[in-house]
Amino acid sequence: MTFRPTGILVALVTPFTDRGDVATADLERLAHTVIDQGAAGIVALGTTGESATLGPQERRDVVRICAAVCRERGVPIVVGVGSNDTAGTVRDVANLHVDADVDAALVVVPYYSRPSEAGVVAHFEHVADRSPLPLILYNVPYRTGQGIGCESLLRLAEHPRIVGVKQAVGAVDTDTARLLAHAPDDFAVLAGEDTLVSPLLAMGARGAILATANVCTREFAELFDLWRRGRIAEARDLGSRLVDLASDLMSEPNPTRIKAALAAQGRIGTANVRLPLLTAER
Repeated sequence: MTFRPTGILVALVTPFTDRGDVATADLERLAHTVIDQGAAGIVALGTTGESATLGPQERRDVVRICAAVCRERGVPIVVGVGSNDTAGTVRDVANLHVDADVDAALVVVPYYSRPSEAGVVAHFEHVADRSPLPLILYNVPYRTGQGIGCESLLRLAEHPRIVGVKQAVGAVDTDTARLLAHAPDDFAVLAGEDTLVSPLLAMGARGAILATANVCTREFAELFDLWRRGRIAEARDLGSRLVDLASDLMSEPNPTRIKAALAAQGRIGTANVRLPLLTAER
């Protein structure tokens, strides 16, 4: 397990046609574009990719297209999987490994069932023990109803197949600060809040998985590079300027405004999303 996530990974949208089908040509073009603009890799089938409303064949098509682009361009692809069913998550990761050439799975904290934190740890250890792929954990308590704290994440970081966490807890909190301070060198803490990327990079995050980077890939890639090179004043300035843009793009349910912006720029054909989301006004 040598994959080590770093840099700006774009949580790619899934474009739709006027009829509501997956717009495969738009998806392929957008994947190439974000890589052209500095993305270190792509995350397919995340929240931003509306994976919850895609059918099984559509999910396979999205992964196939994104994986082909990433292999052609020499960057990693991470794919979102997982649910509140531990056995089902094991199957999903195994099927993903069989169906596509991907680098890692992004696995969400089990939602709705509201397990204890010990149960969440047991879930991830059970999945990781059986996974043919490296895992990045997705800690997003305001979506799942259950967070996972620093001590639990540090325990999970010891597992050889768990290589990082997308930390999307809505704040730069003490747990996140402690995690960044104590995470082992081979465990990547990745920023998952688009408005908080700059402070987390300043504190040592290895990169970020971002929805708004669909729209402003080049700017976030530059922000990562500035912090990496220690150009602090420039990084602070750019990070501050990106806060309002990210806030605006996330001001309605993700990815509605992001798709509206991409459609307005002519980068995808429509701003369409699937119910229960509603298409944003441009």
